[in-house]
Amino acid sequence: MKGIIATGIVVALGAGLGGCAANGPPAAKTPHNEEMSFDQFAQTDFNRTVTIAMRDNLESLNRLLEKLYRRNPAEWRKAGFPDLETAIKTGRSAILSGQAPRQLRGLGDIQILSVSLDPAYQGDRVAAFVFGLADMIIQAHNGKTRFYVSDQLSAQHIYNAARNVEIADWLLSTRRNAAGQPLLLSNEISGGQANLSFEREFGQIIGRLDLVANLLDENLRRVGINYVQGLLFFNFLPVR
Repeated sequence: MKGIIATGIVVALGAGLGGCAANGPPAAKTPHNEEMSFDQFAQTDFNRTVTIAMRDNLESLNRLLEKLYRRNPAEWRKAGFPDLETAIKTGRSAILSGQAPRQLRGLGDIQILSVSLDPAYQGDRVAAFVFGLADMIIQAHNGKTRFYVSDQLSAQHIYNAARNVEIADWLLSTRRNAAGQPLLLSNEISGGQANLSFEREFGQIIGRLDLVANLLDENLRRVGINYVQGLLFFNFLPVR
């Protein structure tokens, strides 16, 4: 029951952040869960919560990839893609496979993030930035995107990932090249119109990561509390 409630909190939090952080509706107007699959029998309610949060974070990163490419078409052209659609498809496949962009092979997570926001970097900055974010979040979850009874996650690592997303968001908005221009165009406020859709996606990712980190700590604490409660109230286990 506790895990089911937590799952609802994840979905509600994502929707709430989307509604208040930017113009326009959230990406998903209703909660959406996966179809039943055999591997779900090896998942607790909490495992399902973390799996759904990861799924939604990867979807947010896919949207960020497309938004950044649309605002910065010069980046996908640097990589030699024939069109925007091919660039997006390649970027999403790289996230799923864990295969870093060719120029960044041998680097991982925060190293790739750092390079993507280095003014001296000449490669496809969008691909590097989004892949670096995805790899960092996945590595904070022990390199996994689905979670089962045997998995042990670190609340501190996931909390750190949330802080890294905050830093990446801030650097994306503030980092400039030698000419004083943004390395990548993202949020925009001009002529009385505001486009804060990027901020919305970052806010959703940060919110989900923080919630999972907090639930991990609470989950461990409740194991001890439930055991003590069983002793205090003499809750015998059923035998038939």
